[in-house]
Amino acid sequence: MAADEAKAILARLGVDGPIWSSDGFEARSPVDGSVAGRLSETPAEALDGVVARAAAAFEVWRRAPAPRRGELIRLFGEELRAAKPDLARLVTLEAGKIVSEGLGEVQEMIDVCDFAVGLSRQLYGLTLPSERPGHHMRETWQPLGPVLVISAFNFPVAVWAWNACLALVCGDPVIWKPSEKTPLTALATQAVFERALARFGDAPEGLSQVVVGGRDAGEALAADPRIPLVSATGSTRMGRAVAQTVAARLGRSLLELGGNNAMIVTPSADLEMAVRAIAFSAVGTCGQRCTSLRRLLVHESVADALLARLKAAYGSLPIGDPREDGVLVGPLIDPDAAEAFEAAVAQAVSEGGEVVTGGGRLDRDGIYVRPAIVRMPAQTEVVMHETFAPILYVLTWSDFDEAVALQNAVPQGLSSCVFTDSVREAEQFLSAWGSDCGIANVNIGPSGAEIGGAFGGEKDTGGGRESGSDAWKAYMRRQTQTVNFSSALPLAQGVRFEV
Repeated sequence: MAADEAKAILARLGVDGPIWSSDGFEARSPVDGSVAGRLSETPAEALDGVVARAAAAFEVWRRAPAPRRGELIRLFGEELRAAKPDLARLVTLEAGKIVSEGLGEVQEMIDVCDFAVGLSRQLYGLTLPSERPGHHMRETWQPLGPVLVISAFNFPVAVWAWNACLALVCGDPVIWKPSEKTPLTALATQAVFERALARFGDAPEGLSQVVVGGRDAGEALAADPRIPLVSATGSTRMGRAVAQTVAARLGRSLLELGGNNAMIVTPSADLEMAVRAIAFSAVGTCGQRCTSLRRLLVHESVADALLARLKAAYGSLPIGDPREDGVLVGPLIDPDAAEAFEAAVAQAVSEGGEVVTGGGRLDRDGIYVRPAIVRMPAQTEVVMHETFAPILYVLTWSDFDEAVALQNAVPQGLSSCVFTDSVREAEQFLSAWGSDCGIANVNIGPSGAEIGGAFGGEKDTGGGRESGSDAWKAYMRRQTQTVNFSSALPLAQGVRFEV
C-alpha cells in the first residue's frame, strides 16, 4: 500500500513514531486511499511557545552575516540532493504527483537553495545623493522577523522552499503551517533541514518549525503580532481571511492565491506545439496547479482542427497509479475534489456546454477522473470560477482584441499565454493593454515557471511575488539612513530653525 511505503520513507528520513497519535489528521494517500495513521496535531496551547522560539531565534539570527546565513542554505541544498529520491517519492505518495513531477518539485527546492545562496551576498541597497553638504544617504534592507508560511497541498514542499530559503538568508526564522492534506512531506523536509542545521553548528533553536494543524492553527498564528509577515498559498477565500486577519494588526501579507489561466490560440499558431502545451498545462498534476490551463480561447477558423487533435491526445493519456512508468495523470487529492470536478462538468452542460471528451471517475481505488474538455457557448458562471481539477473550457473568438478581453474578464490574474507567429499579436499580448496577469507567455503554456522570475499574479490571485528576481525584499524591512559628517546642521528643503 502507498501508506506503508510512505511510513518507510519517513523512517529513513528520520521522522519517527511520536508523530502518530490516536486522533488528529488522517494521513491518507490519494494513490490508493490507504491510511498511514493519524497525525499528532500541534496543541493550540503550544502555539505561543512556537512563536516565542521563533522570536528568540530572530534576536540571534539577524546578527549573523548574510553570507553565513547563506551557508546554512548551501548545506540544506546538499542534504536535499542526498534525500531527493525519498522526498520526491513521498511527494508522489502524499500529493499524487507522477514520478517526474515529484522529482521536479524537489529539484525546484534545490534550485531555490542555489539562488538563495547567491542572494546572500547580493542583498543590495542604494547610495543616494543628499541635498545637504557634508551628508550622505543610503537605503539598506534589514531582517524583518519571524515569517509564517502557509502552504497548499499541490506543491507541498517547493512553495515552502521559495519562501523559507529566501527568508532565512534575509535573517528571518520560519514557521511552517502545511496543508492538513500533505503534512508528511513537511515533516520530512524539516527532518532534512535539521541535518543541515546539525552540520552548520551554531544556528539558534526555533529557526525552522513545523506546526501541524488546520484552519484554527493558521488563524491563531496569522493573528500573532510577533509575526510581521504571513506568506499564504491557497484559495482566494483563504487568502481573503488571512489578509483581513493580518491587516487588522497592520502586518504584511504575501498572497499567492487562485488562478483561472487562459491560452489564446491564433490562426497562425503552430497547432502541434499548442496541443503539447495544452495537454501538460491542463492535465499535469491532474489539473491541480494554480497555473493549470482552465480556458482555451481559440480563433474560430482553427477551433475544429485543434479540438480534433486535442480529443485524440486526451484519448491516449495514461491515467493511473503515479508510481507506474508511463502514467501521465495521477489522482485528485481527495473525494471532495472529485465531487467538485463532477459538479463543474454538470454545471457546464447545464449552461450550454458540450462535453468533447472525458468527465467522470474511474472505478478503482484512489481518486481518479478522466480529464474533460468542454466546449462552451460563452464565458459563463462555471468558466469564471476556478475548479481545481482537469477541466478545460473551450471558447472561440473572431477578433484578437476580443480574445484578450475574454482572457482578462475573470477575477483571477495569475498566468496567461498566447500561441501565435505574429509579432504584432505577441507584442500586443505583452503590452500594457494586453494580458493583465502576473505571468504572460508567448508560445509556451501557462503552467510551470522557472525560479529566476518572481512568481505571482494580480486581482484575486493576491498580488504577492515569491522566489526569484527581487522577491527577497518582501522578507526584509527597508531603512533610509542619513549620515552627517560635517560640522554644520543644515535642514532639508532650506528650512531654517535657529535656537
